Amino acid sequence: MGADLFAAATPVEEDVEEEALGTDLVIVTGVSGGGRSTVARALENVGYYVVDNLPQALMVQMAELAAKAGGPAKQTAMVLDVRSRAFSTDLSGAIRELRERGFEPRVVFVDADDEVLIRRFENVRRSHPLQGTGRLSDGITAERALLAEAREEADVLIDTSHLNVNQLRTRVEELFASPEALKLRVTVLSFGFKYGLPPDADFVLDARFLPNPFWVPELRDLTGRDEPVSGYVLGQRGASSFVETYARLVVTTAPGFEREGKRYLTVAVGCTGGKHRSVAIAEELARRLREQRVVAHAQHRDLGRE
Repeated sequence: MGADLFAAATPVEEDVEEEALGTDLVIVTGVSGGGRSTVARALENVGYYVVDNLPQALMVQMAELAAKAGGPAKQTAMVLDVRSRAFSTDLSGAIRELRERGFEPRVVFVDADDEVLIRRFENVRRSHPLQGTGRLSDGITAERALLAEAREEADVLIDTSHLNVNQLRTRVEELFASPEALKLRVTVLSFGFKYGLPPDADFVLDARFLPNPFWVPELRDLTGRDEPVSGYVLGQRGASSFVETYARLVVTTAPGFEREGKRYLTVAVGCTGGKHRSVAIAEELARRLREQRVVAHAQHRDLGRE
């Protein structure tokens, strides 16, 4: 009976271990004012599911949930904060338990010089979470004592003393981002001017200089996705050079946007109602961008709205 139970349980345990091994787990901790929040945002930007201010006691449960959920949760970052009432100095014990369950977490410790930390707290006029009735330096000293073992055992130590926000973000991307995650993703969004400008547009293109297929009876009920309308719009004088000009603009600026940490770009293409010209132009622009190895797709905000 006992042997049968063991045999039945073994595959389940193996499945759990396989799920754990397929999970990219990052644990972020460090001194207050060191830049944990910036590290968390940078990890989120490159595809990690970030859980901020997680009680240390829930680390194992969170890791197992991420492993079972799969998808985006397969890359999970857990940010531990000394300000949490559930924070414990036995971080190494929690890490050890994760490894015993098949996980391979990477621990990131964010640090900075005391003088830099004091200046940062003074600039934002905040007290240190462990300062109590003492001085800023007292709080920093108390926190360092709590985190000494975690710092010693960290896989990655990031000293932010001489890094600005962009430099810290870049450092995190260098360490954790896949090349694919760093690529700029372009949405070419068609819209109708009569419904208003898209508020999230980075570039706005106006296709109303082209003849409107609405006034062609056989094209009126079709959309820019249909070949007769697309052929009509793109066959007009200036249409091809219009698309080519903006394709070059996006291709030229994309590396700069990527260096500045921008991961999503919206190019909005408008016509009167968002049904014919803007749709055809958006589809063609997205296609030409893909030919130039830019990650791009077309969306149509107002199609079908009329």
